Amino acid sequence: MGRLFGTDGVRGLANRDLTARLAMELSMAAARVLGDAGAFEGHRPVAVVGRDPRASGEFLEAAVVAGLASAGVDVRRLGVLPTPAVAYLTRELGADLGVMLSASHNPAPDNGIKFFDRSGYKLPDELEDRIEAKLGEEWDAPTGAGVGRVVEAHGELDRYAEHLLSTLEVPLAGLRVVVDCAHGAAAALAPGLLRRAGAEVFEIGAEPDGLNINDGVGSTHLGTLREAVLRHGADAGVAFDGDADRCLAVTSGGEVVDGDQIMAILALELHDAGRLPAATVVATVMSNLGFKLALQGHGLKILETAVGDRYVLEAMREGGYGFGGEQSGHVIMLEHGTTGDGLLTALHLLGAVARRGRPLDELAKCMTRLPQVLINVRGVDKARARTSQELLSAIEAAELELGASGRVLIRPSGTEPMVRVMVEAAAEEQAHAIAERLADVVRTHL
Repeated sequence: MGRLFGTDGVRGLANRDLTARLAMELSMAAARVLGDAGAFEGHRPVAVVGRDPRASGEFLEAAVVAGLASAGVDVRRLGVLPTPAVAYLTRELGADLGVMLSASHNPAPDNGIKFFDRSGYKLPDELEDRIEAKLGEEWDAPTGAGVGRVVEAHGELDRYAEHLLSTLEVPLAGLRVVVDCAHGAAAALAPGLLRRAGAEVFEIGAEPDGLNINDGVGSTHLGTLREAVLRHGADAGVAFDGDADRCLAVTSGGEVVDGDQIMAILALELHDAGRLPAATVVATVMSNLGFKLALQGHGLKILETAVGDRYVLEAMREGGYGFGGEQSGHVIMLEHGTTGDGLLTALHLLGAVARRGRPLDELAKCMTRLPQVLINVRGVDKARARTSQELLSAIEAAELELGASGRVLIRPSGTEPMVRVMVEAAAEEQAHAIAERLADVVRTHL
């Protein structure tokens, strides 16, 4: 079947792939694995549980809470709130385990479960593998006073909001901002947060009904935000995904500011303030070549990782680096949080606009995006992508043609029988032509 845990927890179609039974068993297994590892030694274990507003989150939350309590863990139900809020509150409240129910930018029928340790970091692969291995095992469940107790803790969202505001060094007074909450976990928090920071706020995607999350709004559908920014004559727009752990932006003129541009702006701000450890930014192999050239032009170093914010974070922690992220809008600022945080990113991006007194489109010019073409070739044997001599020869020829002005990245999908072909070049026509040529080789030989 392959590994149950992916790069961002366990995810699938709710009530089909991700059932109430699986959610309960995962929670019981997580409690037992952490107990075996000594995480609960000397005290009664406590977990916090949060979710985004998907309809399926209601029954999955009940299953997770039941699983944890049946394993002897006291549970604080946080209600609907962003993923980074669960990570922050796990540590802030002294919990031993954090659980978030969300499928991020996926459509409403999907859902997922991710676990955080007591420090607010996602569990390492080794612990996830041990959790998976315990599923379905017989065990002696506690009884009587040994079972966990459950309390409501919905008011803790204010604690997270205060933390975010405390990181902002300049008010956003005078800025007109459109905020797109994706009908997701940010809806109850983001508009008010930006108003408290001083901005004039116009909100869209802020009426979740359990079924409309990410539906035509949010960071994966920026057209709605662009239209709203132009209609209101706003200075900028920011968009989150369903669980608000990523942020993308739009300028006053309606131009998209992607994760690479946001990272470039914030990295230069941190560097100027003397708060960028080792003058290094951690990014994935998917970051635009223009991003790398821009940072190198300012004397900064870039450390590349595999795709996935967990790999960015692992490299940051191992190397002692403080800033990193992904082109998709996951931005990690370890000075303030342990995971990608869309609201934190939005505050600091808009803070840069306010501090510099320059519009977002000018700040985004700190880097020039090279044309980047991505083609997903489906229904192929992805296992041969790294060994096919025909494909390797085609890649070598393409790299010779591009020289230093572009690059090629061939990446097997981690979850589907698919190979992703990405090409960057100085000219868009060249990028398209080379990408199509390589995609044909994949289709023919794989």
